[in-house]
Amino acid sequence: MENFNSEVHKSFGSKYLPHNFVAEKIILSSLLVSLEAIEIAIKIIRIETFYFKNHQEIYKTIIEMYKTQIPVDVLTLNKVLQDTGRLKKIGGTKVLIELMKQIPDLVYLEEYIQLIQDKFLRRSLIQLGYETINSGYITSLPLETILSNLEKKSFNLTNDLKSEKIFSSGEIFTTIFSELKQKALKPELPGLASGFYNLDSITQGFQKSDLIIIAGRPSMGKTAFSLNITQNLIESYKLPVLFFSLEMSKEQLIYRLLSSETGIGQNRLKTGNLYKEDWINLELTVQNFSRLPLFIDDQANLTIQDIRSKIKNILFEYNKIGLIIIDYLQLMQNSKLNQGNRVQEISEITRSLKNIAKEFQVPIIALSQLSRNVETRVNKRPILSDLRESGSIEQDSDLVLMLYRETYYNQGSEENKKFSSAELIIAKHRNGPLGTIKLLFQVDKTRFLNDSSAI
Repeated sequence: MENFNSEVHKSFGSKYLPHNFVAEKIILSSLLVSLEAIEIAIKIIRIETFYFKNHQEIYKTIIEMYKTQIPVDVLTLNKVLQDTGRLKKIGGTKVLIELMKQIPDLVYLEEYIQLIQDKFLRRSLIQLGYETINSGYITSLPLETILSNLEKKSFNLTNDLKSEKIFSSGEIFTTIFSELKQKALKPELPGLASGFYNLDSITQGFQKSDLIIIAGRPSMGKTAFSLNITQNLIESYKLPVLFFSLEMSKEQLIYRLLSSETGIGQNRLKTGNLYKEDWINLELTVQNFSRLPLFIDDQANLTIQDIRSKIKNILFEYNKIGLIIIDYLQLMQNSKLNQGNRVQEISEITRSLKNIAKEFQVPIIALSQLSRNVETRVNKRPILSDLRESGSIEQDSDLVLMLYRETYYNQGSEENKKFSSAELIIAKHRNGPLGTIKLLFQVDKTRFLNDSSAI
């Protein structure tokens, strides 16, 4: 911040930098008379939130005294500043005396904190603008790196803005009580329903800001299951769904959706071996799907920056996104040039996906492969440790669902049946119970169904 201030001073003059001298003095004077004020401030205010250097030094010293359990008042603060050689830095004892003349008003402490937070964020915004201008001239750095760094700083600034308000316990309890009353009057899932009843009863729907992993071995039905969720959700809520397909083309996904909705097998669709009634059914389905806000992106080498950019484009038009699906996680690329090992890359990607889910308040489903360890066991039902690069995926995800079909390993058991049994294992659930859900898999249409809805 110091280098930034000096640069901006040269260009614009210090008077243009937002600050509130009186609010800073009132806050510091409050800290000198109230332990409670220190406890509130220390959780929210950074040292650089104060604009004036002497105020930064005073606040920094108060924090140090609080952490080392030295009583904080004007006399002890003066002594500590003198002993550490900082008293001259802040302008001498007269500055502390001036603070004591400022009558603290603890009732409005939160408002004063918000005032200086607002000014600090405005200075940070000026800094970001200044860095953006300078970065445009640095031709030695790749444009992708510059944009990625600026985007991260912008994201941090947005997070600071969202966390600016201090909520009292009374406000939080009042809000929750109001929500409970609304739910009692009109019972409904707090999240988005997947269309699979037993799953929704356990998870209470997909929650905003959740990172959801759907994992399974190849050909277990991950893409089919995610498409079924897409279809159920988009028809129920009419909210935009953004589907990033890194493995299959958009045409292949559309064929799957048409087969699932019309009941016409994929082979007949692809070969055009259709009857008259098929054409009627197909035309109605195409008309219905064309009106739904489903967006499919099959760009290869997808990065986090690509996802952010495309989310913003859709938000610009629709103002809201219902769900984001990524098929699949291990095919994503880390936008950083100096990539480390793959575990580190996946760790960075999953952390970024979780941040995006929180930033845009939208559930993100990421499909994930399982390691070959499953094949070496007698019981081939997957467990959390079977996730490839599992450490970061486990840590960052809110919900991990694992698909298992016995027929994948024992093809003869239900070979001639139209439906085969499937299991959806809830291996991690940050906000609820674990369990296993029975589903049915319609083989010819690659579609999952609720257990009670078949035949």
